[in-house]
Amino acid sequence: MRRPAYGKRNSAVRALAAAFALLLLLPLAAGCHGSRERAVFEVPESFDTGKRYEITFWAKNDTNITQKRIYEKAAEDFHAIYPNINVVIRSFTDYGNIYNDVITNIPTNTTPNVCISYPDHIATYLTGENVVVPLDALISDPVFGFGGSGLAFDGAGSGGVIEKFLEEGKIGGVQYALPFMRSSEALYINRTYVERMGFTIPETVTWDWVWEVALAATRRDADGNYVCNGQKAMIPFIYKSTDNMMIQMTEQRGTGYTTDYGKALLFNDSTREILYTVAEHIADKSFSTFKISSYPGNHFNAGQCILAVDSTAGATWMGCGAPLSDIHESMKVNDFETVVTAVPQFDPEHPKMISQGPSLCIFNKDDPGEVLASWLFAQYLLSDGVQTAYSMTEGYVPVTYSAQNSAGYREYLDAPPDGDLHYKVKTDASRLILDNIDNTFITPVYNGSASLRDAAGQLIEETARQIRRGYEVDDAFIDKLYTDVAALYRLNERGVSAEGRADLGPLPATSVALLCGLTAVWAGIGAYFGISFLSARRRRRLSGGSTPR
Repeated sequence: MRRPAYGKRNSAVRALAAAFALLLLLPLAAGCHGSRERAVFEVPESFDTGKRYEITFWAKNDTNITQKRIYEKAAEDFHAIYPNINVVIRSFTDYGNIYNDVITNIPTNTTPNVCISYPDHIATYLTGENVVVPLDALISDPVFGFGGSGLAFDGAGSGGVIEKFLEEGKIGGVQYALPFMRSSEALYINRTYVERMGFTIPETVTWDWVWEVALAATRRDADGNYVCNGQKAMIPFIYKSTDNMMIQMTEQRGTGYTTDYGKALLFNDSTREILYTVAEHIADKSFSTFKISSYPGNHFNAGQCILAVDSTAGATWMGCGAPLSDIHESMKVNDFETVVTAVPQFDPEHPKMISQGPSLCIFNKDDPGEVLASWLFAQYLLSDGVQTAYSMTEGYVPVTYSAQNSAGYREYLDAPPDGDLHYKVKTDASRLILDNIDNTFITPVYNGSASLRDAAGQLIEETARQIRRGYEVDDAFIDKLYTDVAALYRLNERGVSAEGRADLGPLPATSVALLCGLTAVWAGIGAYFGISFLSARRRRRLSGGSTPR
């Protein structure tokens, strides 16, 4: 016997209703972008060493097996000190992937316990209520804080973290991040080729000097070979991060790119001058960017770039004999000397360079003891052994006074150059930061600061594309560029409202997806019942009777 049609309809209705109920429960479980009601973390009076904890640490390394082993050793050594705390490490090769996965996990409260992130990213995590743990009370706690009496290891010590580095982790005046390593940007110069063209490297390199040298390097001989390298290929000057390029140029000029509370300062005549200069040197083929030409180190090591700006953390990819060089051996040129110096300056008497590098944040959990276990591990990552070991892998510097002044780290810096651990370009990059800590600056951090950073680089990239497509860069183009970039990154909607409240920017993707899902279910239910109602009316007309209930 055929089952009545309404039985199938009722089953389908129940399925739709269940799906709808599930979607309705998601906001209750997750809130808006992770704002599920969580208790504010308070530092426990004691730590139960008899209770077992398993904490997750999301770490980042540049496919560098040495870095991964340092993390693993840190987790093992920490477990030996606190046998009740097991640290599970998940490795990433990109900060963006960490950021995306954290955002995805916030609504379900499946975030890691400790995470490597940029402060800009952490500011976005804070859109969820009590998601990230504020660290001020933990840092100053007499038992578990810096130099606390209850620590089972030698931590950073009271006031042991360099204040300038620590300041970068403050968001809205609250300490939400600990610096893990610090780096900056450096200008890598092929001294051999530069001097071959008759130039001398000044003590402080200026932008005028860079543009002059880069233009000279475009000169070719009668056979079409570039004079400075004798090859058919040459991109004299490549900048890896155009975000940082614009941010540092505006900082050096004194115009800045943002206020502390999130107002964009980019769209002015000073930036216009920078874009005209970029256009000029894209046009004469003396300048390019990572997004156009790929990694500067690849061209630098092939002798096809003589001026390259990249992170000091990228020093192991730069120069003759670079331990992590990516290009084939047949492409490498090994007859030049590499000089590491500060990024180009407008005012050599007052140099300014950006401070950057990975930071640590701790996510809130229902069990305060679990959060405290996470804090103990985060502190352990600031201990001298971990700090010195990790800083030796690339052009980083430790973030504590004790690690920077330790005998082991000083011996590392002073050791004769070799091809790997004491690679000269790497140690020169580290020394550059140490010698210029007072000249470094930090950028304001708030929800949306990551977007404004992207916008800063986008201005340069779009100007470069305009020239490469064969079009003119003029005031009309720049005016439209300002409007388009502000709209793309929704910068006109950020900043401070008339009431003084900071705008948090657009809804997160997870919230948008949830709202779209709810809308789709409602539409599906409405469509189903509409079709069912019309079908029932048609059957009644044909049968002259009524439909079953």
